[in-house]
Amino acid sequence: MKTRQLGANGFEVSEVGLGCWQLGADWGSGVARDIGLEILTTAATHGVSFFDTADVYGAGRSEDLIGQFLKHWDGDPIRVATKFGRGPDVYPDGYTEDALRRGVDASRERLGVEALDLVQLHCIPSEVMRKGDIFDWLRALQQEGAIRHFGASVETVDDGLMCLQQDGLLSLQVIFNLFRQKLVTELLPQAEAKGVGIIVRLPLASGVLSGKFTAETTFAEKDHRNFNRDGAAFNVGETFAGLPFEKAVELAEALKGMLPSGLTLAKMAQRWILDHPAVSTIIPGASAPDQILRNSAASDVAPLPKALHAKLTEFYEEQVKDHIRGAY
Repeated sequence: MKTRQLGANGFEVSEVGLGCWQLGADWGSGVARDIGLEILTTAATHGVSFFDTADVYGAGRSEDLIGQFLKHWDGDPIRVATKFGRGPDVYPDGYTEDALRRGVDASRERLGVEALDLVQLHCIPSEVMRKGDIFDWLRALQQEGAIRHFGASVETVDDGLMCLQQDGLLSLQVIFNLFRQKLVTELLPQAEAKGVGIIVRLPLASGVLSGKFTAETTFAEKDHRNFNRDGAAFNVGETFAGLPFEKAVELAEALKGMLPSGLTLAKMAQRWILDHPAVSTIIPGASAPDQILRNSAASDVAPLPKALHAKLTEFYEEQVKDHIRGAY
């Protein structure tokens, strides 16, 4: 597993991290505690050194599970990023310094750490970030030693550009994949110029870029790929990158015709992201240990040819972007 630096002033992270939403067991078929611990152990033993979670994943269950794992892990250091801002006590208009401090303290307790490696604002309303007070509160927590770094998870390019104006911002977490390339022209270059690391969620567009789904594929009732495929619960961009499911499957099938010899669609899709120097790490999720092995292999894939990059850009411009829905 290769590593990169998260931001100019951050820490080393594995190129392929682990998204830990599913460990909260509050969507899909859920992940049992023993399987969750096995997923974390498999990831760490295969060089995955960056876990991304949030206080609302399973109402703290994901953080708690990671904390249990860290108590017994004696290998190379694991960096954990968590998030604040989507809890029912604060979202959408209950943001106060006291609420942030309570949230940070609760995350520290569940993870079993004195200081959080990275706290990210969790797709909070634009007007709250624009006001700026919440960044002052984060800087105060950093100075006090409760958090080491802070960043923001955002939904749109405009919100990302706004956050880049904040002093001390270490990272931006963004949706970025073959189906969602808008970030390439402005946000990624500005982040790189400012020394802000990029954490990529949904690298496989909710799994559709694995190439394993068909138009007939169904998902569990509580899986967001079922109930949020049209944005009924939250931003539709968080599910299949904002594409209608059937269209996403059709486009994934078309991409298979561009695969270099020996690569799966998933590996090409993840390698494409890692070929952008502004990117620090990608955080695919995993509901079973064997998925860790498949995802982590993307770090060993050689950079894609420039001609293929050009072809994939053309594919996005001509066949994908007009079908994307939701904030972007």
